[in-house]
Parts: sequence; structure tokens; C-alpha cells
Amino acid sequence: MAKQKKGLKGYYLTTFLIGLGFFTMGLMDPLYDTYVPIFLSRFVESKTLIGAIMTFDNILAIFLIPIFSALSDRVRTPIGRRMPFIVVCLPVSAVAFGLIPFSALSSIWFLIILLFILNLFKQAVRGPVVALMPDMIPADLRSEANGVINTMGGIAAIVGTVGLARLMDVPINLPGRGSTKDILAFPISGILVIIATLLLFFFVKEKNAVAHDESERREPILSSLKAVFAEEDKSARAILFSLLFWFIGYQGILPFVGLYSTSILETSSGTASLAAGMVGIAYAIFAIPSGIVAHRIGRKKTIRFALGVLIVLLLLIFFHDPLTSAMGKAFRQYTFWALLFCFGIFWVSIVTNSFPMLWQMSTYRTVGIYTGLYYFFSQLASIISPPLTGACIDIFGFRSIFVFGSAAMGIAFFIMRNVQGGEPEDRKSEEMSK
Repeated sequence: MAKQKKGLKGYYLTTFLIGLGFFTMGLMDPLYDTYVPIFLSRFVESKTLIGAIMTFDNILAIFLIPIFSALSDRVRTPIGRRMPFIVVCLPVSAVAFGLIPFSALSSIWFLIILLFILNLFKQAVRGPVVALMPDMIPADLRSEANGVINTMGGIAAIVGTVGLARLMDVPINLPGRGSTKDILAFPISGILVIIATLLLFFFVKEKNAVAHDESERREPILSSLKAVFAEEDKSARAILFSLLFWFIGYQGILPFVGLYSTSILETSSGTASLAAGMVGIAYAIFAIPSGIVAHRIGRKKTIRFALGVLIVLLLLIFFHDPLTSAMGKAFRQYTFWALLFCFGIFWVSIVTNSFPMLWQMSTYRTVGIYTGLYYFFSQLASIISPPLTGACIDIFGFRSIFVFGSAAMGIAFFIMRNVQGGEPEDRKSEEMSK
């Protein structure tokens, strides 16, 4: 109990350093999603083929994240069980990422090979990076710690899309090509990723893991997976299926908000990215507060309340276009951005607290498996949802994606009522004493 009263204060430095791993993902992912389609369009005219190539990282993620998360549960080395994956995979990802714009000046095959290498190593390391936090932070403090870490990921996304992206307009002189643009953001991001990896390696020591005493117990991966789904308590399964549906809602909307902005709200292509940017800004601002709120009132209550608000918000966005059609263009844009900013506030409340709920149900030797399952279900949503919402657009029009998202959030809301575990230990004690 004394540790709980101490709060996260004694773990801020550790949390910040672990957050550097999330920072690397938040730095690379938005630049990848924004500019790789542009690079591919230099060689490929078919948007369908470009879209297929862009889903390759999600397909790899479905297989690699659960496998490497589970493997990292079982690895034993002098530098820890997560760190070997981090110090090998992140630098390789950084180098491949930095070379992408140069490969785009050469050939489609060089570009595709680099994209394959990048996604292979980046998705392999994602699970071990995420699982490092519950290894090092006590269970009662993980919502708040996850808030700090998600804030770093949000800041990285802002740095990448608002700061480094501007470097794509800065020309550099290349041998044989002279002044060339669309280069600098990628190699600089790669350097930042390597620096973050070095800081992680030198300052985060896995020997200080909070549950290190369980580390010698090894269970086969398949046996551990069977145990998770055979548990009498259905809470873990309920969370996993809930997150499948809330990610279906999210992944079905966010990829299309830029196109919605240009097609319906008639924004310029340069300002269309600000729609998704509003979600990212809210994500960075409210990640930490959402963890604090969940620690006080409970994770399940926080998540269900946020889902309920998102159901209403998405319906409001559905009616936004007809209700504001007589208004000026600027008013329509600003109110749409305001609604998406509100969306980001409650979306981060869900993401920040769902991971700690799963971790609370795991043990030291199975935390990687739970991490892998989280990513399996979330990446599955990112593969199946965009085609579904694309079909909704073709049949019912652009606004239908918000009804689709609201319905998905509604399903998640009702599934979450079956969750009984996953609260911080001090919350459990309070509830039992009532």
C-alpha cells in the first residue's frame, strides 16, 4: 500500500526512458503513412496496388507482434529478455527507414525491399518494446505510466508530422542528381531512433523488473495461449473482443477523414491532414490525465464512459455536414476539427487504460503473450475495417463511416460490461471494503 501512495513519482524517469521506445514508433509511423504512398506513386499508377502494399505492415504485425512478444517472455540474456530484440531490431529499422527516400530515387524493387526490411524489424520489436513497461512499473501505476508513454508517442507524431515533415521541402545536393527534395525527414528520424535506442539500452536495466522473481519459470508459448483462453474468468477475452470492435470503429474512420475533408468540407490538401492532427494533439494532451482519472474511478468505468461519449460524438459528426451546410467554409472546418479533437480526448482514455487492464491479468512470464494478443486484435481491425468503411462510402456516401464507427463503439461498450478484472490492486481493495 505504501508503494501505491508513493504514486508514479518514483518511476517517472524509468517511464520516460521506456517511453522512448514508443517515441520511435510515433516518429516513424506518421511519416511512413504520409510519404510512402507518394514514393510508390512514382512507380505505380494503381491506387489499389499502392493500398495493398500499404497494408503489408499490418499483415506482418498480425503474425510478428504476438510471436516476438511471446518469445521475449522466454528469452534469458545478461541484458534482459526484451532488450536483445530492442538493440537489434530498432537500429535496423532506423537504417531502413532513413534509406527509404533514397531508394525511391532508384527503383521500385529497391524501395519494396527496404519497406519489407523496415516492417519486418519494426513489427518484430513492437511487442517487446511495449511489454517492457509492465515489466518495470508496478501494476497499480500502469494506467498513469501508460498515459506518460502514450503522451510521448503523441508528441512524436506531432514532431514527425508538423516539424520533421517540413524538412521534406528542404533540398539537399545528391551526387549525380543535384538539388533534391523529399529526403531529409527520414534520415533525421532514423538518427533520432538510434539515439533513443542507445538511451534505452544504457539507462533501463531489466534486472530491476518489478516481478523478476518469476523469471525462471518457462511455459511453452502455445500452452500459455491456451491458458489465456481457457481461463474461467472471461475478462481477458472480453477486453480483447471489445478492443477489436473499438479499433474497427477507429481504423474505419481515421484513414478517410483527410479525404472527407477535401471532398465534403472542401479543404485544401495541405490542411486536410489537420483533421487527423486534431486527434493526435488531443492524444498527447490528455493521455496522462486519462490514466490519473482511471486510477481514481477505475479503468472499466473510464473506458465505458469514453465509449459512450464516442458513440454520441460520432453521431454528431454524422449530422455535422447537413447542420452546417449553410455556414461558411471556415466555420465548417473549425467545428469539424473541434469534434475530432473531442474524439481524441476520449479515444486516448480508452487506449491508455485498456493495455494496463490486460497487463493486470497477466503474470511476469505471460505479459508478452497478452501484449501480443492486444496487437493481434488491434492489427486485425486495421486490416478488415478500411475495406468495410470503403464499401459503406461507395454504397451510402462518406458520412456513413461515422454511423459505422458509432455502431462499432456501441458493440465494444456492451462487451466491456463482461469485464470483471484488470483494476489496480488498490481499487480492488476499496471495492471489497465497501
